[in-house]
Amino acid sequence: MLIDSHAHLEMKEFDPDRSGVIERARAAGVDCIVTVGTNPDLSRKALSIARRYENIYSTVGIHPHDAAGADDSSLDALKKLAQDPKVVACGEIGLDYFRNLSPREKQTEMFAKQLDLAGELNLPVIIHDREAHDQALKMVKASGIRSGVFHCFSGDWAMARQCIDLGFYISVPGVVTFDKSKVLQEVVRQAPIDWMLLETDCPYLAPVPHRGKRNEPSFLVHTARKVAEIKGLAWEDVARTAAVNTRRLFRIAGPVSK
Repeated sequence: MLIDSHAHLEMKEFDPDRSGVIERARAAGVDCIVTVGTNPDLSRKALSIARRYENIYSTVGIHPHDAAGADDSSLDALKKLAQDPKVVACGEIGLDYFRNLSPREKQTEMFAKQLDLAGELNLPVIIHDREAHDQALKMVKASGIRSGVFHCFSGDWAMARQCIDLGFYISVPGVVTFDKSKVLQEVVRQAPIDWMLLETDCPYLAPVPHRGKRNEPSFLVHTARKVAEIKGLAWEDVARTAAVNTRRLFRIAGPVSK
């Protein structure tokens, strides 16, 4: 019933027990996981994992933190990986003006090139946007891309409306379970459920009651339950609708009508 639309199973935190993590997800009702690449090497590893498990899909992308070390050969590597049918999106791409681990001009350069690549490959995009809302929206609008998701959404409702108007989904992480996440909770309250995805962003951002621990896909149920509480819906309906949305966006076979 549940789909984790954004995980990082390829990261080293899962090397000791990846198969156990995947089995726990299945036991918790997580039917599908999208594991998201953040540079060519990790995109390659994500695809390798997806090839081994029927219910796991992968993406290819260069995260803004990795933009400084990227060049055209990096993009060529992503393009080659994207030919595999298990690759469902271009991402995680975007801008991070909070940590600034790559120069901003390099971030914008690589973001623009990857938006172009996504258009060329006819793939939806997974956007990382941290304290760069205006610039990220400006670049998405200019790109002409109208299929994607703003992952781990960190804007307010006014921004969420702009994203939805552009045809982009809003992805809700475990942060929504934190008491102080009032802005995100208000976004969830106002946004149509038909425009929401659920994600863990594991190994980061574990929801309550696991906050502070390594996050994993089996914890997604807590996020679904919190969204349901905020919206006054049954959590099963939230899980089902978000799963339908995820399958539709990433063109993953399965039920796509409610």
